[in-house]
Amino acid sequence: MKKQLLIFSIFLLASFNSFAHYMWIETNSIGKVGQSQEVKVYFGEYTYGVTEKVKGDAFHKVQNFTLWVIDAQGNKSALKTSPKENFYVAKFSPKNKGTYTVVLDNNKIDVIDYTKYDFGIFKTHYHSVAKVQVGKKSNATATVNANGITVKDVSETKKTIKLQVLFKNKALAKNEVKVFVADLWTKTLKTDENGYVSFDMPWDTKYIVEITNKEEVPGTYNQKDYEFIWHCVTYTIL
Repeated sequence: MKKQLLIFSIFLLASFNSFAHYMWIETNSIGKVGQSQEVKVYFGEYTYGVTEKVKGDAFHKVQNFTLWVIDAQGNKSALKTSPKENFYVAKFSPKNKGTYTVVLDNNKIDVIDYTKYDFGIFKTHYHSVAKVQVGKKSNATATVNANGITVKDVSETKKTIKLQVLFKNKALAKNEVKVFVADLWTKTLKTDENGYVSFDMPWDTKYIVEITNKEEVPGTYNQKDYEFIWHCVTYTIL
């Protein structure tokens, strides 16, 4: 009996952890004019090195995402993705110098019922951002998520990252921000009254910023009622 309870507990924990997955973008932060820039889209739990396989059931549920690149002049171009084993890949070639913003958005995810975990019935809205700098002159990244949460990179130096978190185009004050680095290293910060947050990057490695916001607005999606919307944005720095 104890063994059965243990197995059941492990199953519930695994199911709940699958909810804690996120979508994120990986691309080289430095680009060159006329040179192909590769962009990868992942779904999983980067804290533990988990990346779901594209053909698996978990990734299938979040496959209806859109991927765009926005140049320094604000021109927005859709990127076509191709499936690989554990990520989708897209490519673009910068035409001019400046700051390019790669943006993923996914607001087409079925309602999830997690009342058994005391989390409720909710709809998920994923968003992800990455910056590609072409040339030395750096500008703030573009923000294009008017219906959810996003992050704008307004950094002035390479070693210190300064971000502004926005929700429906308004500064999100006093909101938790998590910074993840390899080997399970995590730092939790909070935005100030104007939605800004800063942190140093002492190591030459990948940093992933994760920010969530619970919008207490009920609704219906695909004929299923939900109690709130769980918004999540990730920002990757390579």
